[in-house]
Amino acid sequence: MAIILDHTIVPARDKAASAKYFADLFGLSCGKPVGPFAPVQVNPSLTFDFDDRQRPFWIHHYAFHVTDEEFDAIFARVRARGVYGSDPYDQENRRIREFNGGRTVYFTDLDGHVLEIRTRTSGEDIAAMTGPRH
Repeated sequence: MAIILDHTIVPARDKAASAKYFADLFGLSCGKPVGPFAPVQVNPSLTFDFDDRQRPFWIHHYAFHVTDEEFDAIFARVRARGVYGSDPYDQENRRIREFNGGRTVYFTDLDGHVLEIRTRTSGEDIAAMTGPRH
């Protein structure tokens, strides 16, 4: 059996606001609160549980492999909100990273977490960088 990430807790200052912001950007819906969490179903096997009980919290990086069509839709919403970039350490250069036939862009959520959307998997990019040269 493949190991599949089922859910993760996303620390937030305001769980409801952060869940809504994330869901709106990604074209998803917020679920009804479950205990202390504001859940967003990312896909059939992954839920982000936004939680505002932990203070202070570390900033995290969440990367999503999406189709070209999903990338275009999400990126349009990101661009409308302002800041994005081609590098996880420079999310304000307003560029898209193009590599290995794919596109990647980075941006932050309300709590400063770095979000990444990409049309090629990390594995595909690593293989292209380390594979045999023609």
